[in-house]
Amino acid sequence: MSLRPAEIAPVPATTAQVAVAAFPPGCAAMRMRDELGAIYDDQMFASLFPARGQPAYSPWRLALVTVLQFAEGLPDRQAADAVRGRIDWKYALSLELTDPGFDFSVLCEFRARLIAGGLEQSLLEAMLTRYRERGLLKARGRQRTDSTHVLAAVRKLNRLENVGEMLRAALNSLAAAAPDWLAQHAEHGWIDRYGRRVEDYRLPKGEVARRELAESIGADGHRLLAAVYDPAAPMWLRDLPAVQTLRRTWGQQFSLQEDRVSWRDRADLPPARTRIHSPYDTDASFGDKRTTTWIGYKAHVTETCDADAPHVITHVVTTPAPVPDTAVTAPLHAALAGKSLLPRTHFIDAGYVDADLLLDIGAEHDVELISPIRPDASWQAKAGQGYDISAFRIDWDAQVVTCPQGHKSINWLPGVDDWGTKRVQAVFADRVCRACPSRSLCTRAKVASRRLTFRLEEQHEAIQRARRHQQTPQWRALYGVRAGIEGCLSQALRLCGLRRSRYVGLAKAHLQHVASAAALNVVRLNAWLQGRPRATTRRSRLVRLMAA
Repeated sequence: MSLRPAEIAPVPATTAQVAVAAFPPGCAAMRMRDELGAIYDDQMFASLFPARGQPAYSPWRLALVTVLQFAEGLPDRQAADAVRGRIDWKYALSLELTDPGFDFSVLCEFRARLIAGGLEQSLLEAMLTRYRERGLLKARGRQRTDSTHVLAAVRKLNRLENVGEMLRAALNSLAAAAPDWLAQHAEHGWIDRYGRRVEDYRLPKGEVARRELAESIGADGHRLLAAVYDPAAPMWLRDLPAVQTLRRTWGQQFSLQEDRVSWRDRADLPPARTRIHSPYDTDASFGDKRTTTWIGYKAHVTETCDADAPHVITHVVTTPAPVPDTAVTAPLHAALAGKSLLPRTHFIDAGYVDADLLLDIGAEHDVELISPIRPDASWQAKAGQGYDISAFRIDWDAQVVTCPQGHKSINWLPGVDDWGTKRVQAVFADRVCRACPSRSLCTRAKVASRRLTFRLEEQHEAIQRARRHQQTPQWRALYGVRAGIEGCLSQALRLCGLRRSRYVGLAKAHLQHVASAAALNVVRLNAWLQGRPRATTRRSRLVRLMAA
């Protein structure tokens, strides 16, 4: 396929006439075209196509079809049918009424080209450029961010199903890549054990029988890996992705002792977040957030929240499920800075911020992070009656801490905690603490004195300042704006299926999220142009009755 960029033609007169007759008040696709224009052009995607070959279908149209199909939750086949049969789509795409469209497989190929060329973000960024040109999006306003879990497009397997399916996937991969070699090394019993999908209801019942089957599968996989890594075997067999996955999984699930493959006990397994949970999507990881656990990814969505403009999604990040939210905060602001879309005030939850980020983001990007700081976890703070860290006076220059009773610390011990964070430990004298009448409010140690651990000066003061500020009614009222991001995630879930990946792999899941963000912006633009008010928080009949 080659690309021959062409100028974007205006909407054909016949198409416009019929579309206006069919939709007198307009519709989302038509309003998008009238307000934002074509959004994309062929030159944006020129790097994805070779210079020679059969002419490709216009990529600007394919990009727009991708956004429209996500706005309506359509699969590729139905999206291609919509291009052929729907007046409003032909209007948005500048197509004649008689245009036959394209085969649905072209959309899959176009997405693959976007990922290979690293242009998946262009689906959203080109739209944001149009919003800015129309005055619908401005920098240095207010934005908010939150994340949600995303389920991978794979089955959830137990350990025994997982190893059986891993070996089956490796055998199928070798059967396609090196059939003659595999025919020489395969064993006759493998066809019965790995010839069809491994499912739990076919597996034996009882712990002993299942352990025997697991170790039998482990021995089969060990023999296959030994054959692949034999010096006489073709070297390229080792580089097959399914073989590499099998090798990693066997190291996680089995141990080899005196040439005997043993099924690892649960206590001997590596952490769930580092294990491979499916042979068909090695990017899918185990994640947990409060009471929710899943296999897949995590999507972070950022939107504007100014009252006098449409709420526009400005950035989407897709990460493996175990990645903490704090790892996203700095790259997110760097990406917004690259788009010249940094907010003045950014509402985020406690998972996105720590003391270092509070200081660094504010200093580097001049952004005010509005987020609750995690509360003091000490028993003194939880009880509300003891002497927590806020009750102590710290003299940073003299490196002395004074307790509420006026006693001074005798040691100042800088160090690093288990997570690599610099901290200071202040130690009080044993004899002074033992004789103190307020000892029960300060420490529960029977003999030892109070030991106070805190961050370095700048970080400690930032934490204490934020904790004091978030107790005020003014801060609570301001932070209430963050709750609106839950509505954004809900809309993305209902319209675009955000929490279920359509495709396999992290890169494809990210493309899905970017296309979903662009699609939601189209839906929101349509609502804004119609003057449709934003939905408010739903309340049950009981709540409404009791409030009245």
